[in-house]
Amino acid sequence: MRLAERSVERFLMPDVAMWGKALTVMPRISKADWDGLDIVSRWLIATRSAVIVMTFTSSAFAGLLAYKAGKFDWLLWLLVTLGLCLAHATNNLVNDLTDHYKGVDEDNYFRTQYGPQTVQEGFLSVRQMIAYAALTGLAAVSIGAYLVVLRGETALWLLGSGAFFVLFYTWPLKYIGMGEPAVLAVWGPLMVGGGYFIITGEWSNHVAIASLAYALGPTAVLFGKHIDKLDADQAKGIRTLPVLLGERASRVAVVAMLLGQFVVIGYLVAVGFFSIAMLVSLAAALSLKRVFQVFSKPRPDGPPADLPEGVWPLWFVGVAFWYTRRFGAFFVLALVLDIALSRL
Repeated sequence: MRLAERSVERFLMPDVAMWGKALTVMPRISKADWDGLDIVSRWLIATRSAVIVMTFTSSAFAGLLAYKAGKFDWLLWLLVTLGLCLAHATNNLVNDLTDHYKGVDEDNYFRTQYGPQTVQEGFLSVRQMIAYAALTGLAAVSIGAYLVVLRGETALWLLGSGAFFVLFYTWPLKYIGMGEPAVLAVWGPLMVGGGYFIITGEWSNHVAIASLAYALGPTAVLFGKHIDKLDADQAKGIRTLPVLLGERASRVAVVAMLLGQFVVIGYLVAVGFFSIAMLVSLAAALSLKRVFQVFSKPRPDGPPADLPEGVWPLWFVGVAFWYTRRFGAFFVLALVLDIALSRL
């Protein structure tokens, strides 16, 4: 009885340090470690919350643009942010569950090497994983339903599009080279353009175009991950765009996407949608040197001697994610300065 009580206490006791770790990296833990975690830590790890920061940045972008337009609403922004982050979390859970059902993650597949695939490694049963996905998805849909009632038919289309990508990204979209375009659409016009619409009640084509300046980053991150596991995906019949294009063309595509972010910003400054303050985001270009160094060469056969322990097999995706976080920080800073300048 006392053992059961201690287990319940441990399950409910917050582990704030693990929360912070799960929000920044994908912790590599054992089943014993998992059994000692609280419910929030388990959910953060199972949903791969470290990458959900990119979704938060898209929502922050939408909110800042709404503020610039003089139509910001704190409650609506919080609902949009929570709904989008829960939808992303649901997608990650569905992704792992689908791959488990299809046998993709067997035989030490790439996904199981860089972080825990909770159902594949026995941390969660299939039934528990379904419960995680169902509860997380239900929370996201509930928020979406409220926003549909508030904003009408356009919001319904946005909710339907989001649900489609959550359910069908892993299969069949990823299997037919449509996963990467889907990410560009979701992190751009759908999240930023849609979030702006929900907050302001107005659709803006300029906002949709501006969203691409950020969305190209998450798309490059996905490209990097799919280049890293190109051989493994090809062997399992998963035809991602890097599988279809080949490694060299895919590496060039990533660099082109990251440079394209500055092209979009330059265009919007030229047409007057952004002020010259947005050029502060060009400071992120100083970090492109590291990106060029990595993406100019084929993926090494094994971890380089100077690579920190625990990073491999992440190679291209690690650098792309590192750069995207830096670009996102400069981008948001530039946007804040742009808003301040426009108010003056």
